[in-house]
Amino acid sequence: MARERVTGYCWPQSARAGEQVGLHLSSSGGRPVRVEVARIGAERDVVFEANGVEAGEHDVPKDASANGCGWPVALSLNVESTWKSGYYEVVMEIDLGEKVRRDLAFFVVRPDVGARIVLALATNTWNAYNDFGGPNLYTGGTQVSFQRPMAAGYLAKPPGKGRRVTGTGAPDPQNAAHVGYVTLNHLSPYAGSAGWPDWELPFIQWAEREGFEVAVCTNADLETHPEVLDDAHLYLSVGHDEYWSRGMRDTVEAFVARGGNAAFFSGNTSLWQVRLEGQDHDVMVGYKGFFRSDPVMGTDREVEATTFWSDVVVGRPENLMTGVSFTRGGYHRIGRNVTSGLGGYTVHRAGHWIFQGTGLGYGDVLGVGATVVGYECDGCTFTYRDGLPYPTGEDGTPLNFEILGTCPTQHFTRETAPRPPKPGEPSELEYIAARVFGTRDPEAMERIRHGHAVLGISTNAAGGSTLTSGSTDWAHGLAGRDPQIEQITRNVLQRLG
Repeated sequence: MARERVTGYCWPQSARAGEQVGLHLSSSGGRPVRVEVARIGAERDVVFEANGVEAGEHDVPKDASANGCGWPVALSLNVESTWKSGYYEVVMEIDLGEKVRRDLAFFVVRPDVGARIVLALATNTWNAYNDFGGPNLYTGGTQVSFQRPMAAGYLAKPPGKGRRVTGTGAPDPQNAAHVGYVTLNHLSPYAGSAGWPDWELPFIQWAEREGFEVAVCTNADLETHPEVLDDAHLYLSVGHDEYWSRGMRDTVEAFVARGGNAAFFSGNTSLWQVRLEGQDHDVMVGYKGFFRSDPVMGTDREVEATTFWSDVVVGRPENLMTGVSFTRGGYHRIGRNVTSGLGGYTVHRAGHWIFQGTGLGYGDVLGVGATVVGYECDGCTFTYRDGLPYPTGEDGTPLNFEILGTCPTQHFTRETAPRPPKPGEPSELEYIAARVFGTRDPEAMERIRHGHAVLGISTNAAGGSTLTSGSTDWAHGLAGRDPQIEQITRNVLQRLG
């Protein structure tokens, strides 16, 4: 017997004051739905409630993951002028007598004008990993729709051991703690890799408690509504921000080129190029390892192929934007990769302004208590002069990029991957070498075998500064109230925002 449930999604995913958001619902037996909408920040502010919303029971189409659910709008939400920019949680409940079934959806109120700090949620990455209604980009899908519910774990998670995919205790080469947590709580097996609860939520909660006003938009807004950065001083990327469209990069790079600041408190940032397609930009195309089947291959649009930004086919390494790349980083405390690593950065240039008020000195280690270096990490090629690291620039990293802290990382090999590749399939190390260098010969693989998470910053001729944490897990330092991580973040938001 099918489990009785209520679920739904919002479209559009972002709106501004005066616009509408449609809530698309499916309720078992067509039961009426209680709906509550709340802005989530330092406080949970309820802005809308409705009881008895009529909703039909709708099938999930077989192609829902690729083309969306196509459910009708059950409720239209008018975005009021009093609704501040931010993340809005939509609670949906049905009463089954002895128990209540509950699910969540979300939308964003994007900034209108005057926002000084703008955080773009990693919604492209959420969508890439979302396995509701069929395959995601990790199980054979090559396009994924935004018009469907989020699978369990992407919008909320219970506490418990193993919640983070990063190992934070004893070495756990098989990630057994996280796998057990996911199984116990009936979450998507991919929910450790993407979503709101682990990264953007604690960052925004901390920032608002500190008195910073942080406006919020979606990844797609950077392409479809680039004006969200028109009045901004600081653009923020937080957590796991892996999938970027060309329009997104053009907007952010133009913003920094004219003197805007960017802080990437994120890792695995902009590794894959994707395309937003469909009449409403509601479908994200990403062929990834199947990129040779991408229809743009062999055409004058080949540079739009949905492969690595660092791929020889595309030739636009993310280092040019962020200063770092996952191709020169890898994993820390996940699988058999650096399982007993520090989980923090060794500090190289303690006199830099970001460290002001932290008490840190040369050689000290930052963020160990909260394991702020973990999961997926980005780095750059560097060499040492007089005991300090300097970028070589061969991977696209600006030569004036200051390396402030580092931590060792590695890519998965056949021996270290939690899920070893099948016979005949390349390991991750082999695949990255082939795409970045055009060959997977031993010399090419050695060039990227030993990576680092790199904390660093550069400033361009227009005065625009770009800072990167080089790790997905910086926000865990804010969630864990690490005083040095808090002070650095405070310094960045005050100076650049």
